[in-house]
Amino acid sequence: MKNLREIEEIEDLGLVMPDGVQLSARVWRPVDCLDDPVPAILEHLPYRKRDGTVARDEITHPWMAKRGYACVRVDMRGNGDSEGLMEDEYTAQELADAVSVINWLAEQPWCNGNVGMMGISWGGFNGLQVAGLAPEPLKAVISLCSTVDRYNDDIHYKGGCLLNENLGWSSTMWAYSSRAPDPALRADWREMWLQRLEAEPLLLSTWLRHQRRDDYWKHGSICEEYGALTARVLAIGGWADGYKNAVPAIVENLEGAKGIVGPWVHLYPHIAKPEPRIGFLTEALRWWDRWLKGVENGAEGHPTYRAFLIEGHRPERVARERPGIWLADEATGGEMERFALGAHGVLGGEGAGGQAVASPQTCGMAGSEYYAIGRGPELAGDQRADDAGSALWVSAPLEAGRDIVGAPVVRLRLSADKAQGQIAVRVNHVHPDGMSTRITYGVLNLTHRGGHETPEPMVPGEMVDVAVVLDHIAYRVPEGHRIAVAVSTAYWPLIWPSPEAVCLQIEGGALDLPVRARAGAAEWVFPEVETDVTPWQTEELRPVENVRRVEEDLSNGLMTLVIEDDFGKRRDLRHGLISGGKSRERWVIHPDDPGQARGITHWTEETERGDIRLRTETHAEMWADAGTFFLKARLEAYENDVLVFEKDITDSIPRDGM
Repeated sequence: MKNLREIEEIEDLGLVMPDGVQLSARVWRPVDCLDDPVPAILEHLPYRKRDGTVARDEITHPWMAKRGYACVRVDMRGNGDSEGLMEDEYTAQELADAVSVINWLAEQPWCNGNVGMMGISWGGFNGLQVAGLAPEPLKAVISLCSTVDRYNDDIHYKGGCLLNENLGWSSTMWAYSSRAPDPALRADWREMWLQRLEAEPLLLSTWLRHQRRDDYWKHGSICEEYGALTARVLAIGGWADGYKNAVPAIVENLEGAKGIVGPWVHLYPHIAKPEPRIGFLTEALRWWDRWLKGVENGAEGHPTYRAFLIEGHRPERVARERPGIWLADEATGGEMERFALGAHGVLGGEGAGGQAVASPQTCGMAGSEYYAIGRGPELAGDQRADDAGSALWVSAPLEAGRDIVGAPVVRLRLSADKAQGQIAVRVNHVHPDGMSTRITYGVLNLTHRGGHETPEPMVPGEMVDVAVVLDHIAYRVPEGHRIAVAVSTAYWPLIWPSPEAVCLQIEGGALDLPVRARAGAAEWVFPEVETDVTPWQTEELRPVENVRRVEEDLSNGLMTLVIEDDFGKRRDLRHGLISGGKSRERWVIHPDDPGQARGITHWTEETERGDIRLRTETHAEMWADAGTFFLKARLEAYENDVLVFEKDITDSIPRDGM
C-alpha cells in the first residue's frame, strides 16, 4: 500500500471537560501530523480502552491512522481510566462531553478541523445522537449496530413488550462499571474506584419506570428529528443482530446516507460472524476520505442500500457462514405480495382462517438471543417446537421462489380473553422435510396496539384489528419450499410474559410480504478484508468457554435456560494489565404460569496489576406478580480477596400495561 504514514500512539491523553472532569483517551496519529494536519475520528465508549475493546482497537485504529487520520478512543466519564461518574446511558452529560471532545480535537494544530465519529452499539448510538446536536466540526459518522428509536428498537422495549434484555444489559453494565481504573495510570485509583462503586446505579430501576414511550426515550432518538443531523452517515448492521431496522430507517430518512446490512451478529464486519466478512476498513476509509478530506472518490454515488440476501438455509444455532449474494438498491424493500391467513391453516388459501391460540409460556425457546454477539449457540433453532404452541398457517409449495427484502407486515383480526396480552409473530421457511427456519419476527403488546405513549387495555371478547411490523430481512426462499406464519401468545425468554395466561381468538388476517425481483447474481462486490497491523498481543491465563443449555425440573415443571460465558483471562504483553470475567444467566419459566417467570444474573470481573488483585461480584434478580415488578441486586468488591465494598439494592415498580 502506497503513502502509508508512520504513526505514534499516546496511551493516556487527558482531556479536561468544562466542569473539570478529566477523560482519558488513547490516540493513534501520524508522527508528522503537526506538519501535515489530519482529520480526527472519535470513538466515545464506556467499555474501557485499556482492557475492554483493545482487541478490536488494535486492528482498526492503527490501520486508519497509517492512512492519514488521528484515531481517538475515549473512555466515557466514570469508566475505564476517566474521572467522574456515570448515571445512565446516553445522558445529556455524555453527549455534551462528546461535543466538547469534538470541538477540542478540531482546534488542535495536528487536526485539519474536520472530525468524524465511529462506533458499534453504544458508540453507534451516541455517534448518531451527537450528530443530532450538529457540532460544526462533525462532518461524518459511521454508525454500526445502532438504533434511531431508543424505546422501540433498542434493548428495552419492542412492540411495547418488555425485553428481558433489560435485565441482561443492566446486569452487564452493573458489572462493567464496577471495575477500577488501571492502577498504573492513576495514583488515586482506589479513591476513584470506591466513588464509582458507591454511586453506581442499577439501570434497570430507571428503565422500568418508563414503560411507555415518554420524553425519557425520545431523548437521543434521532427519529424525533432526522433533519437535525447534518453529518453524512454510513449505517451498517447485521441480520443476526437485534438492531436490524436502523439501517433502513436511516437511509430512508437522512439525505445522502448510505446503508450496508450483512449476515452478521453484533460485530464489526471485518471480524464478524457468520461470514462472509467484508473489507470494512477499506469501506470506512473511502467514507472518511470523501467527507473529512474532500477526496472526490465517488462514495456519495454508491448504492443507497447494500444488503446481503441470505440463501434459504437449515436452522443453525451456530453459523460460521451464510450462503448468499449482495444486493445493491436505492429502495429498502420489495413490492408487497399478500397471502391471506386462509381456512384450515393454509397460508394464501381461501376462506376464513380462524384459530384459537393459548401458547405455553415456554414458547420462544427455539428463538435466538436478542442481539447475538458470537458467543456459542445464540441463533434461532428449528421452529417446529415453537410452532406446536402457536397458531400456524403454512403455504403450498411455492411454484417460484421468493426474494424477501424488507419488513413483512402481519395483519390480524383477533380478540383476547384478558385485558392484557401479547403476541409474537414469526415468518418461517418450511423445508420439504418439515424443518423450519425463522426468517424474521415481530412482537406486539396488545395494550399498545394504538401506540406506545397511551396504552389501552383490551376489552375481553371484543374483536380488534392489529398490524405487526416484523424486522427487516433479506432472505431467499427456494422454489418448491413453503413459507409459514406462526402466532403465539408468549415468546420466552425474549420478552417478559403477560400477567396472566391469555387465549386469543384469531378471526382472520393476512401476511404482506415484501418481494423483490429475483437477483440472478451478485450486484455488488466489497473489498476483501485487509490488515497491516499487529493484533493484540496477550498471554492466555484462562480459555474462553460458552455454555447454552435448557434444563427441565420434572418435580415442579420449571424450565430454565442456562447461559454461562467465561470470557477467559489474559495478560496484556505490552503493559502487563491482567483482565478477565464471567457471566451467568438463568431464565426460569413454568409452561402454565407466567407468574413464575424469573431472571437471575451473576457476573465476575477481574483486574490485576502486579501484586494488586481486584475483583467484583455483581448479582441481579427480577420477578413479578400481576401488578408489580420486583428487583434485587448486590455488588461486592474485593482487593486481594478482602471485601472492601458491598451494597444491596431492592426495588419494586408497578406494571404499566406490561
